[in-house]
Parts: sequence; structure tokens; C-alpha cells
Amino acid sequence: MIQHFPVLAVMGMFLGAFLIEIFGSKNAAVRNAISFITFTVVAGLVYALIKPIIIDGGVIAYWMGNWEPVAGYAIGIGYEVDALGLVFAIIAITAFWISNLYSFGYMKGEHHLGHYYTLFMMLCGSILGFCMTGDLFNMYIMVEIMTFSAVALTGFITDKDGALEAALKYLVLCSLGSGFILTGIALIYLQCHTLNIAQLASMLSGGLTPTTLLAFALTVAGFGVKSFMVPFHTPLADAHAVAPSPISMVLSGVVTKAGVYGMIRCIYIMFRAMDLTQMQIIITAFGAVTMFVGVSMALAQHDFKRLLAFHSISQVGYIITAAGLGTALGLTGGIFHAMNHMLFKGLLFLAAGAVLHQTGGVTNLDKLGGLSKRMPHTTVCFLFGAAAISGLPPFNGFASKWLIYQAAYTKAAETGNFYYLIITITALVVSVMTLASFVKIAQAVFFGQLSEENKDVKEAPAIMLVPMYILAALCLLTGIFYRPIAADFILPAVRSTVDVVKYIDVMMGEGYAAAAGVYNMAVSNVMVSSWSPIVYLILFITVFIAAFIVILGSKSDRGATVEVDPKNAMKHSNFFSGEEPVYSHVGGSDMLWGYKYDFKPYYRVMEELHSGRVTDYCNMVVIATAIIVVFMFMFMR
Repeated sequence: MIQHFPVLAVMGMFLGAFLIEIFGSKNAAVRNAISFITFTVVAGLVYALIKPIIIDGGVIAYWMGNWEPVAGYAIGIGYEVDALGLVFAIIAITAFWISNLYSFGYMKGEHHLGHYYTLFMMLCGSILGFCMTGDLFNMYIMVEIMTFSAVALTGFITDKDGALEAALKYLVLCSLGSGFILTGIALIYLQCHTLNIAQLASMLSGGLTPTTLLAFALTVAGFGVKSFMVPFHTPLADAHAVAPSPISMVLSGVVTKAGVYGMIRCIYIMFRAMDLTQMQIIITAFGAVTMFVGVSMALAQHDFKRLLAFHSISQVGYIITAAGLGTALGLTGGIFHAMNHMLFKGLLFLAAGAVLHQTGGVTNLDKLGGLSKRMPHTTVCFLFGAAAISGLPPFNGFASKWLIYQAAYTKAAETGNFYYLIITITALVVSVMTLASFVKIAQAVFFGQLSEENKDVKEAPAIMLVPMYILAALCLLTGIFYRPIAADFILPAVRSTVDVVKYIDVMMGEGYAAAAGVYNMAVSNVMVSSWSPIVYLILFITVFIAAFIVILGSKSDRGATVEVDPKNAMKHSNFFSGEEPVYSHVGGSDMLWGYKYDFKPYYRVMEELHSGRVTDYCNMVVIATAIIVVFMFMFMR
């Protein structure tokens, strides 16, 4: 019976969407009941797979319509759930269940909510199907459902400024990514005449032909677009700025992870290329650039949700970098951070949504401040999320980031390659910059002086606070109990990722992998509890140096004259006792303004790249994809 659960979970979400469209479009109580029951039942089906797959180390294979392989050749659509796919499915259903509960309060009063919940459930069902399918074309179908559902939900509040434009940018760029994936699939089918991932893993074990190498490059680029890694990241900030906050939570915590999952499944299992040094270099390079560009752009933002959007990009960079190291420790840190990112970034977006909801739509950091006096529960939840994303102990962000630091440093020590030391330092510097930007948000939104416009703001309703407190508690608990979570929940996913022989044999039959000459990728063992004092000291010193660099970069007294708007001159003056009682709140434009001034050439380049023109963004996607293709043909043939 248990082997039916993956398919029942996916079909259950689509059935719920169908029922809401028929029975829940007019009646809010019926709609909410169908939504809550569906998400709860599907969550139960997914969680029920933990025992046989994660604890017992099994893999579930299910052939749709009993179309099993004929003469050792896969002709039907198969679902195959290993620990890797299940962990990402658990991340997805947990995020959607919490976001759905939050939506009951946040979306109340909006129009066409039947369509909202229909799209919401289709988005969840597509991601679950994407994580649990064993068929490459079925993955593409689920990616398309995911993309169009996410686009529609991004621009759902159509009367919001920029909503339709943001949805259009999302649609155009993600359609490019879908085109790359589909072209790669077509080339693979042309060469192998099958789309079953397990069989492809065995057939591609003998090396890549020019056709399959091109398919590999296009598939990696396509999933890179879906993960919004730099330079494929441009539509995400606009999407988050206008999307309803519960949608922002799942876009950041789940949709981007679907792209990362696709890359891991493709590189580690289907093409089995992660043990190649060239592959590790290009993936970690993209990850490190994504980390830095995301956080540096976040520092320059004045909009609450756009700032969080760029942090989502930065945190995805951590996950991609860790997975790109090609070690068990790195993959452990990456998957652990993927789970943690859903928790703390989901919490931060829900906190931002509470502020937006209670202030009448204000997200400009310059127009907020002092809300801790009016929204104490939201403030506490935000601070939990800010501490977690900044990597402060004992929250979960510290645990997963520590594993990533350690994995990168260990890689540098084992290979003697200075490149990986640069990756380590980049990760540390980005973490310090992340902390700096969240100090900015805390001051600009929750502390300081309460503005006259927000003096009557009230705390968010309980239906919105409960999901936030659930996430806040999980951010703390998964940090405190990181060892059992990493050892008993994350490590099985790591083992299943590198155990391609088992993945093939469960789907295609015992001994199939051996007959094809397939062997598992050799990776180093992982010690989750390896807190080496020497390494810890070295990393601590590096963090201190990184903090010094960030602080030094925020000073603008190197002979340059900084012009200050006369209207805001008093805000930059020294205040002593007896000064005139004026409103002198430190807003989002004030904190770290010296940092932005000193790095003005860099931000000018970023301003040009983030032009807002769809054609420019498409050109960036095409150029980056061409670079990936050329790199692979030069170094991986």
C-alpha cells in the first residue's frame, strides 16, 4: 500500500484544486475546509514515507498503469522516491501547509480566492510530482505546471503596481529555462530513446557524446534558471515585491529549491558528473557569485520585500556552492541549508507580510519604524528569522552554514587548491554582510521612532501569528538539535544521492547497474559532529577579518565630499541634550549609505545589469547558457 502514497499525494493536490474550483469559489468556509483538509492529508501521505525511505533506507518505485520495463527497457512513466526526493518533498509540503494556514488571514478580503487556492494547490502538486517522479519528461511537465502557477500567483493581485509586469518578466525568463530543459530532453531522447532517469543513468555511464554533452549543458542551465542563480536571478526581486506574502514564502523556500533539486538530480545521478573537478569549479563559481551579488544587492534596497528577495538569491548561492563541492560534507550542508532556508526565509517573508498587511501595504523602509511598540509578536518572530539567516548560534542557519564553511575549507585543505579557500572566505564575508543588512531592517522597521502614520497600527491576527511562531520555533529547534537532524534526516538523502546503483536497480531490476558497468561516485565520509578547534579558530579569525572589511567599507571619509539633501540634513547631524524634538528616525536609506557610496562603481554596474528591460535579462540568460555550453565542451569531453 505504501508504494501508492507518492502518486496519491500528487493527485490529491490536483484533486483538491479541482474541488475548490467547483465547490469553493463562492463559499469561503467550504474553500478553507477543502484547502486545509487536502494539505493535511497530503502532508500525512508524504510524512508516512519517512519510515520506509529515510529511516529504513528504502527506495519506492511505482509504474503508472503497471507499465513496467519490457526486456530491460523502460517504456512507461515511473515514480521513484529516494531519500533525496523525499527530503525536498517534505520541505515543500511543510512550507505549503504553513503558507496555506497564513493565507486564511492574509488573503481575507481579496477577490477570486477560489482561483488563488486552485493555483496554490496546483503549484504544490507540481513540485511534489517534480521531486518524486523518476521520468525526465514527467519532470518537465511538472516544471511547466509549477512555472505557470507561480506566474499567475505572482501577479494575482492585479491592481497592485507592477504586478503584471513582474509576472511577465517571470514568465519570459522561466520560459527560456523551460525551453533549455525541453531541448536537452529532446537531445537525450534522440540519443538514448528513453526518458527514465534510472535507465539514463546507466546508459550515460560510458561517457558523454557531443549530443548528450550539449543536452547536459542545456539541462543544467535550464534548472539554473528555475533556481534563480545569478545571472538568471533578475525576475525574482520584482516577483517578490508584488506577490502576496504567502506566495513569496513558497517562491523563496520551495520553488527555487525545485531548481536546485533538478540540478542535483541531473548532475549527481543522471549524468554522474559531480566527481569531475571541472564540474565542481563551474558550479561553485556560479554559487559563490550568486551568494555575493544577492547580498550586495540586498544592502542597497529600500523595499522590505525586495531586500528579502535578494537575500533569497544569496542563500540559494550557499546551497549551490555546497552541492558543487562534490563531497558528502558539502552536500550535507547544502541540503540542510535548503531545509533551513525554507524555515527562516519563510518566517521573514511572513513577518514582512504581517507588516504590509497591518500598515496598509507599506514596504518602504524609509516610511516604517518603531513597529516593535505596536507589533511585538511580529518583531520577536522577525528577530528569530534574522538571527537564523545571519548564521548566529543557536539557530539553524548557523548549523548548516558551519557545515558549508567546513566543507569548503576541508576541500581547500585536501586539494591544496587556493580557489576553495576563496570560496570559504566568500561564504564568510557574505554571512557578515547578511547580518549587517538585517541590522538595517530591524532598525528601519521595528526599532527607532514610530512614525505618525503608523501610530494606530495593531498586531497581526492570530491566524497569521500562529504560522510565524511555528516557523520561529522550528528555526530554534533545528539549530539546537542539528546533530540528530543532520545524521538521521539529511545524511540518508546524501547517501541516496551518491548511491546511483541502488537507484537504478530498484527501478530497472536487480543487477541492471552492474550489467551496465555503473558504480557509485566516490565521496569522502561526513562527520556531522566534527568541530575541530583549530578549524574553528581559523574560521573565527576569518569572520573577524570579514567583519572588519565590511565595517571599513561603510566609511566614506576618504577625501570625498558627500552631499546631503538639505531636507534631511538634521538626520545626519550630531544630537546632544536639549536639541529640538524633530523626527530623526534612521531609515533604510540612511543605514549603510556610506558603504553604498564607497562601492559606487560596483553598484553602477549592477544598476546597468538590473535595467528592468526583459530583453536585457533574456540576453543575460542566453549569454550565461552559452558560457556553460562552451565550458563543458572545452573541459568535459
